[in-house]
Amino acid sequence: MEIAALITWILTALGGLTMLGMWLSHGGARQGGTTHLPVPVIFGHFALAALGLLAWIFYVVTDAKALAWTALILLLLVAVLGFTMLARWLPVRRAKATVTAGQPETAASAPPESHFPVAIVGGHGVLAVATLVLVLLSTLTG
Repeated sequence: MEIAALITWILTALGGLTMLGMWLSHGGARQGGTTHLPVPVIFGHFALAALGLLAWIFYVVTDAKALAWTALILLLLVAVLGFTMLARWLPVRRAKATVTAGQPETAASAPPESHFPVAIVGGHGVLAVATLVLVLLSTLTG
């Protein structure tokens, strides 16, 4: 189960890195930008997820239980930040879906997160939940 958690965590990270790249390439971290996602939340989510993944990798290699608990705690914090961003992204997505033909949103005025494909956001979320469940079960039973 530890390896399954590692695989889902890596796949989740790939989706997250894809969205981070899109967000940055559309001006997400620029001062005065139109983003609805706070820069500290985005980078905090990324940093904690990366630290948690490293802790999990070291746990898988060493079987040190403290590392599993560390990874789980970090992953719980990552999930809170992820749900925070999801809650802030959903209105942006809804607004993009309701833009009328007479009032098109220009690329300059569109929030950077409006460019996230729903499939990537959904896949990232599903994989994140699977990762959390696998890490929790592995930690509790390992």
